[in-house]
This record gives sequence, C-alpha cells and structure tokens, in this order.
Amino acid sequence: MKTSHFDFDLPEELLAEHPSVHRDDAKLMVLNRKTQTIEHKLFKDVVDYFDEKDLFIFNNTKVFPARLYGNKEKTGAKIEVFLLRELDKETRVWDVLVDPARKIRIGNKLFFTEDEGLVAEVIDNTTSRGRTLRFLYDGSYEEFRTKLKELGETPLPKYFKREVEPEDAERYQTIYAKHEGAVAAPTAGLHFSRHLMKKLEIKGIDFAEITLHVGLGTFNPIEVEDLSKHKMESEEAIIDQKNADIINKAVAEGRRVCAVGTTTMRTIETSVSSNRKIGPYHGWTNKFIFPPHDFGVANCMITNFHMPKSTLMMMVAAFAGKDFLMEAYAEAIKHKYKFYSYGDAMLII
Repeated sequence: MKTSHFDFDLPEELLAEHPSVHRDDAKLMVLNRKTQTIEHKLFKDVVDYFDEKDLFIFNNTKVFPARLYGNKEKTGAKIEVFLLRELDKETRVWDVLVDPARKIRIGNKLFFTEDEGLVAEVIDNTTSRGRTLRFLYDGSYEEFRTKLKELGETPLPKYFKREVEPEDAERYQTIYAKHEGAVAAPTAGLHFSRHLMKKLEIKGIDFAEITLHVGLGTFNPIEVEDLSKHKMESEEAIIDQKNADIINKAVAEGRRVCAVGTTTMRTIETSVSSNRKIGPYHGWTNKFIFPPHDFGVANCMITNFHMPKSTLMMMVAAFAGKDFLMEAYAEAIKHKYKFYSYGDAMLII
C-alpha cells in the first residue's frame, strides 16, 4: 500500500469549523461490509443497529488546554507553546512545540504572566519545532497545574480559521472524559450525548472503557510513499483488568463489539493476543494500522471522516476495505458530509 492510494479532493467548505447544534444530530453514514451498501442517517439512529448485550468501547481520555501563549525575554515576541507531555512532575519539565520555532533557542526564557509568576526556560531541542521546557513557578504542583489550565486554551486543530470560542471547552471533550492527558479529542466520541447514552443503556447495551492519551503524532503527515516505512509517535495507552474482562466476555459470546474511534481501535489492537483475548495493558503504543490488517476484537466501529492520506483514514480503510471506503468518501462529498474533528460520523458494521 502506498500513501498516494489514499488521496482524494476534499472541498475546503466541508471541513467542519463548528460542531452540530446537538451532539447526536450530526449526520451518520452507515457502511455495511457484508452487503456493500451505504445508508444515510443521523447519529442518534446508531441505537437501532445494536441489541442487548452488544458492547461499545470508549476512549475516556480527557483533553487538557494545551495551547499557551508566552512572550520571549528581552524582545517580547509572542510565542505559541503547545504542551505535548509532562516528562518530570517534580522538576516541571515538559515536551512542547513552539511557534515560531526559529526564534526559540536553548537558554531562552518565556514569560506567561505580566507578574512573571509563570516562566519557562528552554533546556533542549527535540525536533525542528520541538523543545523541552522547565517551568518555574513558586507554588505547589497542584497550583502549577491550575495555573496552566487558567492560561491554556482548548487545543483545536490548526486547520480552524477561527479563534477558540468558550463553547469549545465543552464541545471538544467527550461527555465521558475522565483521565486528563490528551492534546486532541478522540473525535468519534464527541457525537454521544447523555440522552443517547441513556437510550443505549436502557436497550441493555454494555459499555467498556480504555484510555489512550491522544498526541499530535496521530495527525502528522506521512512523508514516505511506502506505508511500511512510516513510524507513528508513541501514545500512552491503558486497559485495566475489569474492562479487559468485559471486552473478552462480549467477544466470547459473539456479540457486536463496537470500537468508538480510531484511538480505541488502536489501543485494543495493541493489547490483543494471538487467541483474540484482551489483557490489561499500561504502556506506550506506536501501532500503525493500514490495509491489509486482521482485526482481533472489534467487529464494527464508529469514526469520523478523515483527511486525505492520513493515518486515521488508513486504519478505517483497513477495517472497511479500501475500495469501499473510497466509494463512501465520494458519497460523503456528494452529500456534503462534514469532515474532521467537528465533522459527521460513520458507522461500519
């Protein structure tokens, strides 16, 4: 498989800059792999495709306000700092991306408040835009994290041409988010409303949760034509014993097991054994799934419409079948489905 096999023309107006008014009012395209048919529904109709004891697996990661703006010492130049991951809690050292990167060198200091209450010193370079920062803050760790949240803004993807709005803090977060650590939302889950979750529960559908802290590596462009040579950045993934047992029971009973999102799918595919059992897992995954791939756990999935040549689209192609997915994407463009983070959804059964 080659990167160019996943290219298509996406009209710019189909990139969703705002979410649907109600979470479950987004459009839903339903792909039936067995009959090779496509249906057009609303997301709230997803309940009609599942029966009692079927299982939804959710990624319960929580997005933190990862984008900060500071000023460089002496020049006062405005610098964007995008928090990627905490490296050391005690010394407050973080991996970040900076923009514009050409202005930021080792030894530079960045000031985030007028009273100089929060300062960061650049202590290393990691990539062209990557830096390691040590934050200087006179307070407890809890106070430091609170200050980061106060100053940070919702990390909407760069394709958004608009400013962050107050509603983004709530809408760029799933309703079941629990464990903070993601710098991007697991977007398939954004379509679930509390009302819809209640309807699924009343129908007797089971839920399991995993955690994958989404990093920006998921969205990095692929710079090689041969997919086997692409390396994914690692992301932290967690499955506990209780949820592994729930998943294994549903698989053993032949239930419909639905992975909500590519992040959920990547996590369960990381931990599944050769006998198709999920084990507890806490580690890092850089698993890159592209066609052909034999999926070990989920027999259906919910996902958004992804960007051309993205790793996310490639995973979905592995699950749906590449030709069928390309047909579905052409249909989505024709029917003006919205793409990407705040876009519409797809159910593949």
